[in-house]
Amino acid sequence: MNFHLEFPIPAFPNKIEYSDKLMFIGSCFAENIGEKFSDAKFSSIINPHGILYDPLSLSRSLKSYLNNTQVQENDLFFSNETWHSWDHHSKFSDPDRSRCLGNINASISSAHAHIKDAKWVFITFGSAFFYALKDRNIPVGNCHKVPQKEFDKSLIKTETIIKEYNKLISEIRSLSASLNIVFTVSPVRYIRDGVVENNLSKSILLQSVHELVKANENVFYFPAYELVIDDLRDYRFFKEDLVHPNELAIQYVFEKLKIASFSEATEQLFLRISEIRNALAHRPFNENSEAHKKFRTSYALRCKQLVKEFPFLDLNEELLYFS
Repeated sequence: MNFHLEFPIPAFPNKIEYSDKLMFIGSCFAENIGEKFSDAKFSSIINPHGILYDPLSLSRSLKSYLNNTQVQENDLFFSNETWHSWDHHSKFSDPDRSRCLGNINASISSAHAHIKDAKWVFITFGSAFFYALKDRNIPVGNCHKVPQKEFDKSLIKTETIIKEYNKLISEIRSLSASLNIVFTVSPVRYIRDGVVENNLSKSILLQSVHELVKANENVFYFPAYELVIDDLRDYRFFKEDLVHPNELAIQYVFEKLKIASFSEATEQLFLRISEIRNALAHRPFNENSEAHKKFRTSYALRCKQLVKEFPFLDLNEELLYFS
């Protein structure tokens, strides 16, 4: 007896290798999946601007990584005794203007260096709703708790997203012709916009990404949205807010993504690293026991062997613990 509707997910024609560099940008769901890759010791960078939701804000962020566009002091604004950037998440906000600016530009520079050599960029659209500052007609990626009356809110048209990203993909190709782009739509339900409005927003995003996939080579769609909404399809797989997928749902989506995108060699190495990561989480009753010392020595040797076989792996955290 089946209690959920599974559906086939086409395998990517190109496969993720452990030596590949990856970038994840978009909604909080992009962070959830990106962290799974980082925990598995892939060379990953996640949301250098912080969490962003709408396609146009994400496009601006990607362009800044491609061109290493640095933010200037006059791009920041002061509110509630804190400096902010309209294009960045509040994790960059700071009472000290220089520190805010420095952290933002350091993140952009790091993303620029990473994307030049990246093989995969995962872009997760969250919402088709777009905000602009009324008095200056400035598009914003984050409202930073400034009163809603200060913004115009509108739905981005499908054709606008398609036009923007066809151009952006061409720009990306000029930097890295072999880069693979994976679009996903976040299964997070933005009910603050309204249930009907959220569904309308998601439909715009879904249509847009499918048109982009059809029009461009090495551009793929992964159905994270459908896996949560249609396959799992149960509030047991959401957090208490009934909006965000819980850890079980995130792990389910990640497992499906592995099947679709990992090469056989990547899967085998993933299993070996998972054993080490699980051992790292182990907490003994007696850290000074001979058994635990042997346990740590054994895993330290495993780490050294892996680094010898795969020099691109960064297992410094694990080696420090087991040694």
